[in-house]
Amino acid sequence: FFWVARMMMMQYATVGDRPFDTVYVHALVRDEKGKKMSKSLGNVLDPLELVDEYGADAVRFTLTAMAAMGRDLRLSTSRIQGYRNFGTKLWNAARFAEINGCVPKGDFDPATPQATVNRWIIGETARARVAVDAALDAYRFNDAANTLYAFIWGKVCDWYVEFSKPLLQGDDAALRAETQATMAWVVDQCLLLLHPIMPFITEQLWSDIAERPKMLLHGDWPTYGEGLIDPSADQEMNRVVGLIEQVRSVRAQMRVNASATTGMVIVELDDAVRAAITRNAAMIQRLARIDTISDADTPPDGAVTLAVDGGTVCLPLAGLVDVAAERARLEKSRDKLVKELGGVEKKLGNAAFVDNAPEEVVDETRARVEALSDEIDTLNAALDRVAQIA
Repeated sequence: FFWVARMMMMQYATVGDRPFDTVYVHALVRDEKGKKMSKSLGNVLDPLELVDEYGADAVRFTLTAMAAMGRDLRLSTSRIQGYRNFGTKLWNAARFAEINGCVPKGDFDPATPQATVNRWIIGETARARVAVDAALDAYRFNDAANTLYAFIWGKVCDWYVEFSKPLLQGDDAALRAETQATMAWVVDQCLLLLHPIMPFITEQLWSDIAERPKMLLHGDWPTYGEGLIDPSADQEMNRVVGLIEQVRSVRAQMRVNASATTGMVIVELDDAVRAAITRNAAMIQRLARIDTISDADTPPDGAVTLAVDGGTVCLPLAGLVDVAAERARLEKSRDKLVKELGGVEKKLGNAAFVDNAPEEVVDETRARVEALSDEIDTLNAALDRVAQIA
């Protein structure tokens, strides 16, 4: 406050006018344990040293993503390192687009693509743009940063890049050209939206990808909105993503070898979901490690059943899982967590601990109870699936 007040008074004294109309004062920056940074405690993080080690973009994004109103920032090098990895993820996505001939086209109209996956990612881009603008207008900088993180890493890098591979490598020239144009447009939008927070990597990629009439710094802020969202494409791709995530989750729980493929048997599905799986079979098989998709009236022996949107499918895992060893491993892990949970709950049941321990310690203990309960539920679900194979 005093720093801002001094600037205000100096400007009036020297120029005779106010220097600014709006001031955003963020919360106190503390260390990762919640303690105020102090030279005497030796817990000060020098921003110049952080920039040297992790890059200015990673430091900027970390502070922005944590700048929630009314809550102190707990800064740690692990968080900064994580956001540096985010920058690397964006760089790799841009390079993937470049390698696959995804060149920006000035006349590209995001309302024209026909492929469901392309309409879906364009809608996700529009949704992110609207959310970022709303957050910036309300000075919720952390919401803007976290929206971009979820969109760029979670939608573009984790899903769209992978979904695009069979289309970019396929024999349909028109579909390939459409996907190249869409991918180039999406990457450009990522750079535009992220530039205020991570200006250096975005400016570099902007100039590397193609010849531009002006720097990204002077680029036009996008104005497209929810009109680009296609509800039918959203629904179809969300079903595909949900199915792939469920298959991956079951494979991970059952510790199926990552390189092993398995079939997927459709036991019962409504027509809309069946059509979605048929249209996106190549993507599902590639990302879920499925070699064949077939139909059956009842689940085959040794299969794990998955309740999916619109019906039931199952994965024949007999022969891919050592049932006895897996059951023993899961039971041992669950029993260990149950014992730990009992100890933590006993601590919370002690009034002296709750009344006298620091508030952050009590909050962490309560959070640990929730985390342990979730882990136990996950292990119980995995044991149920093992029982289906036996």
